Amino acid sequence: MIAETVCSAVSAAGLGIAAVTAYRRRFLTAARIAAYALIPVGLVMTGVVDWLADTAFSPTAWAGFGVLGVAWLLFMTTRAVERRRGGTRKERKQARAAVRRDAVAPEASKPSLAGSGPRPASRPAASAPRGDDDFSDIEAILKKHGI
Repeated sequence: MIAETVCSAVSAAGLGIAAVTAYRRRFLTAARIAAYALIPVGLVMTGVVDWLADTAFSPTAWAGFGVLGVAWLLFMTTRAVERRRGGTRKERKQARAAVRRDAVAPEASKPSLAGSGPRPASRPAASAPRGDDDFSDIEAILKKHGI
């Protein structure tokens, strides 16, 4: 009862403001204000206000909102974990199977350590002048730009 009265008063005030705005020859703005002013009355007439009032004071409804919140929280947590792991369960299973297949080549009987792996980079000779390297880089840059 109080909600309907408040909605009617808000609509009446909004229509009054729309009338004053139309009097000032700002018809587009007045029409927009009138549209906003009619929304509360429309909500009262459709019964949405009664439903909201019944919901707001119902402990069962608030418990339902709590359950929906927990469901949403669980859903978002599982999505975050899934993204962090990298895909769906099926994709992870396929990736693990591929790693197991590629772990050891079937024709390899024992690992050969002699020629495999990256070699360490050789160090430049200590007697080489470092100044020449710097100038050669600069000369290359200048030649590249035609200077």
